Amino acid sequence: MPRGHVLVLDDERAILTTLQKALSLEGYTVDVAGGVGVAEEKLAKRSYDIALFDVSLPDGDGVELLQRIRTAGSELPVVMMSGHATIDAAVRATRLGAIDFLEKPLSTDRLLLVLDNTLRLVRAEAEAKALRTQTGQVGELIGESRAMLDLREQIARAAKATATATVFVTGERGTGKELVARAIHAASRRARGPLEKMNCAAVPSELIESEMFGHEAGAFTGATKQRRGKFERASGGTLFLDEVGDMPLAMQAKLLRVLQEREIERVGGHETIKVDVRVVAATNRDIEAACREGQFRPDLYDRLNVLPLSLPPLRARREDIPLLARHFLALATQANDRPGMAFTSGGMAMLVAYSFPGNVRELRNIIERLVILTPDDTIDEGDVKVCLGGQQAPMKGGLFRPGVPFRVLAEEAERTILEEALGHHGGQMAATARGLGLERSHLYKKCKALGLRGDKGEADEE
Repeated sequence: MPRGHVLVLDDERAILTTLQKALSLEGYTVDVAGGVGVAEEKLAKRSYDIALFDVSLPDGDGVELLQRIRTAGSELPVVMMSGHATIDAAVRATRLGAIDFLEKPLSTDRLLLVLDNTLRLVRAEAEAKALRTQTGQVGELIGESRAMLDLREQIARAAKATATATVFVTGERGTGKELVARAIHAASRRARGPLEKMNCAAVPSELIESEMFGHEAGAFTGATKQRRGKFERASGGTLFLDEVGDMPLAMQAKLLRVLQEREIERVGGHETIKVDVRVVAATNRDIEAACREGQFRPDLYDRLNVLPLSLPPLRARREDIPLLARHFLALATQANDRPGMAFTSGGMAMLVAYSFPGNVRELRNIIERLVILTPDDTIDEGDVKVCLGGQQAPMKGGLFRPGVPFRVLAEEAERTILEEALGHHGGQMAATARGLGLERSHLYKKCKALGLRGDKGEADEE
């Protein structure tokens, strides 16, 4: 089976012959063009998976050809090559979306690596685009790493499972748990039914039962009319219970009964109402630890954990960061009317090296901040260093840095203090809280908000 259809544009016949032979031996289907005019004719007649353009040609410029096909709306992946490359040409080609810029004489091994990686990237983007079209979301499930490929396979299997089989999604904050729920719903037999969401941590404990099961008029002060709850509204579809690990114990018992009996009663009512709902639950907490500590019912955990899905943190799939960063850059530049911005290799390398405790959500926020604060069209290492914070020595021995909001500076200072304190106390949360003179619960909340955890796994990173 051909690995891909390639168009090679170069005015040197020896190079065309060599590349056609080398690529054909590797399983590629190769067309060649000796000039810009011939290349445009071929591009108009057929579709290619990737193209190689020389920069300088007798009848034109390869970069200008790239600009014309981009203006026409083509997303064809293009690799530029030149024997006398200039920085200006490389920058122009990069801003137009060239995948790479190779210098002649070409290394066959290097070229094959670029082609293989590019086609893998394009196929992953196409798969992610199809999934985004289904779910109405963007960004979070983009990736070509093994971890993301495995995750998409698990989502597909979960979607095809028994219509009432519960799915339990775990992962750190910002990894895209809600998007996974949407993807499962969209690919399931319930796709035409409703998708309801409930954040179990955001609803006051005295109202959570009414929110979930509904209430009758007069059931409590303020209940002036009958109201359907999330389970009723989701009947025939999917109910996404976010942050289920924070649900009060009393409510956990009632949720367990509903999952077992598939029926509810509204608050203040006596009628039993059958519901046909698939539940997808999610949490950032260590639920097994919560069960041991008596904070979560083990029988409810068993009922929810029929189909477990664990989302990888971004630091575990660093190879996806460039793809995600460019995707979010395109969104942010369009939203902020700053077309043409691009990362330098140093700027991208610094992003890839960052730990991203806030995962994909944090990456998206960082990219938007860079688009707003970076004065030039290129985002280099220095721009990223300032934006990330903590990667650069403070000015004049202090924490202030011009252009960085107070909230960001304060968060960096808190993070540094807590990281050093946790390290000093060997990751023990209780000892750290005593050493800082904080209530243990307050320290937990701070660590959770900043994406920190003790070495003993006592704090969560959602």
